[in-house]
Amino acid sequence: MPKFKDVDDYVAELSDWQAEAATKLRSLVREAAPDAEEGIMWSQPVWSSNGPFCYIKAFKAHLNFGFWRGVQLDDPVSLLQGSGEKMRHVKITSPDDIQPEPFRAFIRQAVELNRASGDPSR
Repeated sequence: MPKFKDVDDYVAELSDWQAEAATKLRSLVREAAPDAEEGIMWSQPVWSSNGPFCYIKAFKAHLNFGFWRGVQLDDPVSLLQGSGEKMRHVKITSPDDIQPEPFRAFIRQAVELNRASGDPSR
């Protein structure tokens, strides 16, 4: 049986500031991609539209807000981190790190990339 049954269950297990940040991120995803499916995949919250496009992963002192096709996202303010071939993430150490406009742009771009190129996990 998976550790978390849904995103509410995942968020309930986070520390106070992480739960606040995850809730803000979740709201941004819902605003920018209202038709996306939300669920737990790979033991973390994942949003999908023609395949997974973004996720939240909690660590002891931060959250990652990540994107499967992160290397393809336009990032004019250099928020995305990572060194893999495809994925990138934004490291969140406080709810104040969340920048709504760039994050919404990343989400919209990620959905469009999945629409154009298919499921990135295959």
